[in-house]
Amino acid sequence: MSFGPPPSIYTESALAEGQSRARRRRRALGVVAAAVAAVLLVGAGLLWYHSDGGTKGRTDTTAAQQAPDAVRETLEKAPASPEGQVVTRHDEDKLTSQTRLAPGTWATGKIVARAVANRIDGYRIGSQWDDDKAAWSLSLDGHVCAVSRDVTADGRTAVVVQPAPGRSSGKKKGVCDEVLMVDLDTGRKLWQKKMPAADFAYVTNTNIALTRGVVAIAWELGSVAYDMDNGKRLWNTTLATSQCHDSGYAGGRALLALVTCGQSDDTTYRVEKLEPRTGKVVWQYSVSKGVHDVRLPSADPPVLAVAAGDTLVTDLITLDPKNGERLATIPMHAYEPHCDAGMYFGLVDKCYGVVVGRDRIFVMSKDETDLTTKPENHITAFDYRKGTAVARFDGRLFQSVLPVRANGDDLIVYRSSLDDIQPAAVVDWNPRTDKETPYLLFHLPEDDEGELSDPEQSDVLYEQGRVFFARRELSRDDLHPKDPVLSVLGVGTAGLLKH
Repeated sequence: MSFGPPPSIYTESALAEGQSRARRRRRALGVVAAAVAAVLLVGAGLLWYHSDGGTKGRTDTTAAQQAPDAVRETLEKAPASPEGQVVTRHDEDKLTSQTRLAPGTWATGKIVARAVANRIDGYRIGSQWDDDKAAWSLSLDGHVCAVSRDVTADGRTAVVVQPAPGRSSGKKKGVCDEVLMVDLDTGRKLWQKKMPAADFAYVTNTNIALTRGVVAIAWELGSVAYDMDNGKRLWNTTLATSQCHDSGYAGGRALLALVTCGQSDDTTYRVEKLEPRTGKVVWQYSVSKGVHDVRLPSADPPVLAVAAGDTLVTDLITLDPKNGERLATIPMHAYEPHCDAGMYFGLVDKCYGVVVGRDRIFVMSKDETDLTTKPENHITAFDYRKGTAVARFDGRLFQSVLPVRANGDDLIVYRSSLDDIQPAAVVDWNPRTDKETPYLLFHLPEDDEGELSDPEQSDVLYEQGRVFFARRELSRDDLHPKDPVLSVLGVGTAGLLKH
């Protein structure tokens, strides 16, 4: 598990390898899909770019009154009309022949923010969207190394970056030893700290997570936690003579640490629940020997994604949040958890095909091999404590489904577009009643739909009535090198959200 510094921040990541099998196949079957669309047609009058009307009212979607420094949990409501319109868009221009990495995407009620190379940009969200100029841009000392998936209830997040060129002259190339807290609505840097003894923190091994009032970072040879409000250091560790170290964290309602022991073929893992402000271990769970890798898609309830006997995830393991005892093991041979989309930017807590609710785990399946009569894929809901399948949400012919986020006890699902006729959709699915409620119907730009819909290549977020699609890598078209590249697109309702 030893990682050295990357040759360059722009090195082609593993995201570019083995990408988008289903999306490319769907494009190849466009002629057949068009015929099917005639049968399945609904909402044919919807346009992906709808400029009329406006959203004059929006409800507060907070599920409960949260403390400002709690990791945000919102409860979404169905709009009066699911007809979609663009509410924000940005095209990145002046791309060089190299790939420009864009690892982070966050949304509030006002702003969608993007971490791109050595800056974070915020773009306004609104029905009167008419240009892609940034509302604010925050220049960073160096390139972004690790991003948190978490946003606080009052709209803050944290990132790890490289130091400024002058300050990094005496360090190894590629070191990532600065952490900063950002207000996403204003772009204001709230505080910035130099991480202690972080000479071996790189883009390949640094992970950051947020939990109530605490920012926690781990890397190859150390870890540190800061007070979210003022940046005061709460605790830190270094490898010293120990053969075990915190290699990553998962945040949210709790803080889980992935502890790695040994190296290479002798590597073993355990998972620890930590008291966030002290780093004290509350309980620990030892992962069986022979496991090649572990990810933490959820801290509370605690869920592990393990690669047993392979480099890809083979099982999900659920633990009792009270004592860390194993509850169930869920085989993943028929599923696509997407926990291995590259090796950069702190992926310990990121599984793009898995969503964990309060008592259900939602996992997207592998693509169907029968392309003529069966849905492209499906999402299965598993009972958290028993590990048994309890409900299933099917995609459609040539239209895959992706679990986006929990919505109380429901699941928000993105269903991709079939062609220029059948729209893409965001729906709310109740796994107990099997009720499907449409939230948004829209079309993505045809040339970008495949990549934007692919969880291996793009972030798909839904927040406060809007869905956002954002590429993690921005590369110019060599045939048209001066053309701008779509970076982020947001779609919201053309009507009002229900109160």
